[in-house]
Amino acid sequence: MAHFALVAPPAARRPRLGRPVGGSRTSAAVGGVVLLLPDGEPVSARRASARTHAALLPLGRGLVRAGRSEGLVAHVVRYRARGWNGADADLVADASWAVAEAVRLYGDVPVCLVGHGMGARAALRAAGHPAVCAVLALAPWMPEDDVAAEPEPVRQLVGRRVLLAHGTNDARTDPELSFRFAERAKKANRDTCRFEVHSDGHALRQYAAEVRALAADFVLGALFSRPVARPVADAMAAPPPLGLRMPLAAGFGSSRGGSRRR
Repeated sequence: MAHFALVAPPAARRPRLGRPVGGSRTSAAVGGVVLLLPDGEPVSARRASARTHAALLPLGRGLVRAGRSEGLVAHVVRYRARGWNGADADLVADASWAVAEAVRLYGDVPVCLVGHGMGARAALRAAGHPAVCAVLALAPWMPEDDVAAEPEPVRQLVGRRVLLAHGTNDARTDPELSFRFAERAKKANRDTCRFEVHSDGHALRQYAAEVRALAADFVLGALFSRPVARPVADAMAAPPPLGLRMPLAAGFGSSRGGSRRR
């Protein structure tokens, strides 16, 4: 196994929220906040990747459009650097800063963390902030099982709504590891479910429309108490492993794939 020297981001660099996705809002108009956390690298002090930042913009724009009537605002978080960097967990620190900054900017509004890859792991870790009501983890990067190391924490998820989604053909982050994490998370927090996107890869491009529809359904349900689609409600209610291996059906979000539960 290769060993890497851990390097911290330059101290002068700071994380940033940047401009709201899809246009600006005043704090008085904001009813909920989505913080999108891009993918990263295991070890790196290089500046955050513009490519992974841009990859989350379509999802952010779709969420803002769907939640405009409730005053949804979204930001893609710009990390100090792109590396997780071992025990330093720099992406978690940046995600936690972003939640605090959102509260400073917008006041007492609910926050949903939406992450991809390493950003998904950071979102799950940073969920303990009192403002966070939900976490959406897309293709989460989870560590290999190691009996000598502390298991990935789950207690911070208690009281939050949590949804994981993972492509079954993901060659970058192992979907079986996210399933094992979801099993432990479900024991601590019953409001946890997981969807499998059959034959899709890490970027979830093959079923991008369905993934975005699933994201909007879950996020708006969690932030604004909208009724969620029947597959999401069923996945939350089902015992393991059924609710943790829920297939994301082709056409989810259409009348055939995403009918609402009344």
